[in-house]
Amino acid sequence: MAETTYKTNIAVEQAKVWSFVSDIEKWAKLVPGYRKHEMQNDKESTWTFGGTVAGITKTVDAKITITEWQEPSKIGFELEGLSDKFTGAGYFEANAVSANETEMVMHLAMKAGGVAGVALNPIFKLALPMAAEKLAGRVVNKIKQA
Repeated sequence: MAETTYKTNIAVEQAKVWSFVSDIEKWAKLVPGYRKHEMQNDKESTWTFGGTVAGITKTVDAKITITEWQEPSKIGFELEGLSDKFTGAGYFEANAVSANETEMVMHLAMKAGGVAGVALNPIFKLALPMAAEKLAGRVVNKIKQA
C-alpha cells in the first residue's frame, strides 16, 4: 500500500482552516487531477480524476465516504474505485499551534488491486507524496486569500 503524510504550518487560526477544508466545494477543484465531483449526500460523493503518471494516461472514478468528523480538527475518509479496482483511506487534520498558527496534516493511503495493481501501486508510491504537497500548497494559498 502506498502511503504519504504531508505537514505544513499556516499563519491563521484553526477555525479559518477548518471553515475552508470542511466544505468540499471550497477545495475540490484544487486536488491534482480533479475533473469533477458530485455530492450524493453530506457523507458520500463521487469523483473523477485524470492525469498522466509515468507515461500512463488514465481517468478514474471513485466514491469518497466521510468516516470521521471531529470539528474543528479532523476529517477522515475512505475511497473506493468505481472504474478501477483500488481502495484507500486518509484524513485531514488542522491542529492549533497557537492562536494564529495551525498545523495542517494530510494523510492518504491507496492500494490498487487486480492485474493493474502490479503497475499502479509503484506509481501510487511515487505520485502520492507529490500530489499531497501540491494540494497542501494550493489549500494554504486559498486560505490566505480568503
